Amino acid sequence: MAEEVTRRPYVRRVTWRWIFRHPRYLRYMARELSCLFIGAWTFMLVWGLKRLAEGPDAWHGFLAALTSPASIVFLVATLAFATYHSITWFNLTPKALPVRVGGDALPGGVVSGAHYAAWAVLSAAVLVLAGAV
Repeated sequence: MAEEVTRRPYVRRVTWRWIFRHPRYLRYMARELSCLFIGAWTFMLVWGLKRLAEGPDAWHGFLAALTSPASIVFLVATLAFATYHSITWFNLTPKALPVRVGGDALPGGVVSGAHYAAWAVLSAAVLVLAGAV
């Protein structure tokens, strides 16, 4: 009698350390992690609006909380993650959204460069409107 053969595929165990196997995985997970910081920052802004609506004392308490060391560390980390997220997105844009002019795709550097230029102009406009420049 012939031996019975089982047809189960080999499934390799995946541990939480899989992101350290290749730098590309680590960059991918850092990009995905950035959304948590940006989401928390957005929640903080909504909370600030709530405190502003509650009156001057609540607003000044919120502003005082923003000057704590933990808050400053959070804000700097959020800025770093937002910058990293923007840079990786702008570098990905020519692949995700190829711009065609006359049937030919524009070079990736032109598409990314246009995004970086728009980012710089809008950042400068925000700084001017905020009175920082």
